[in-house]
Amino acid sequence: MVAGFVYNRPVSRSTAATLGLGALVMVAAGGVLLGLAFEGLICLVMAVPIVMPLAIAGALLGKWIAEATRVGLAHVTTVVLALPLLAGAESLVTTTPEYEILTTVDVAAPPAAVWRRIIEFPDIPPPEEWFFRAGIACPLRARIEGTGVGAVRHCEFTTGDFVEPITVWDEPRRLAFDVAEQPDPMVELSPWRHVHPPHLVDRSLRSRRGEFRLVDLGDGRTRLEGRTWYVFDIHPQGYWTLWSDLSIHAIHRRVLDHVKRLAEADTARETVTAR
Repeated sequence: MVAGFVYNRPVSRSTAATLGLGALVMVAAGGVLLGLAFEGLICLVMAVPIVMPLAIAGALLGKWIAEATRVGLAHVTTVVLALPLLAGAESLVTTTPEYEILTTVDVAAPPAAVWRRIIEFPDIPPPEEWFFRAGIACPLRARIEGTGVGAVRHCEFTTGDFVEPITVWDEPRRLAFDVAEQPDPMVELSPWRHVHPPHLVDRSLRSRRGEFRLVDLGDGRTRLEGRTWYVFDIHPQGYWTLWSDLSIHAIHRRVLDHVKRLAEADTARETVTAR
């Protein structure tokens, strides 16, 4: 807005030129954030659909103010100083709801065979999905220390380990756990070796708890459900949770499909041995 105002004072410029300026200001701001290691490329690209329309609208608003008033640059300085305060005040009235993500898969194996594989499983094959290769945290393997309530499950990701104390051990129907520790949700693409944006350092996306449910479908089949409850303290949440929901579904799908393959292979071997 300020750029649009200054650009159109004292001479009014064309709307197209003002729009171009608004876009250029945001591209430059993104370049500064990337160059100073404040942000990574992935998050900047994700922000474009909401940032760029606001930048263009702000530039047009600045142009309109410049053409409709005789306000001097001294007043603009006051506005520039007030804007960060207004942005900070917004955090006092926002809430952080909890979200639930459910992913399911049907397995051609009985619940007992599936249960053995959700407790712990060997290495998952390397990911083929582009978003995992771009740096989104990707599950690799799982192991468990102990049995029953109080045992601790470790789910290893490319960015570190989830530490998950078991809260419900209902074999072979339900395994629930809290999340005591979690790694970064992603590794940022950046020209710098280490980038630690505030939303990663402060754990803006925090997994609270999760569970696996095994539903016996009969005929040696099981419906495996994976659930995660999480909070995401970045606004507007209606936009950013679209990305987080997709990421968590992809993580669920990678784990559930791996468990499905292992359990079905176990069942096939046991059937052949029995014969």
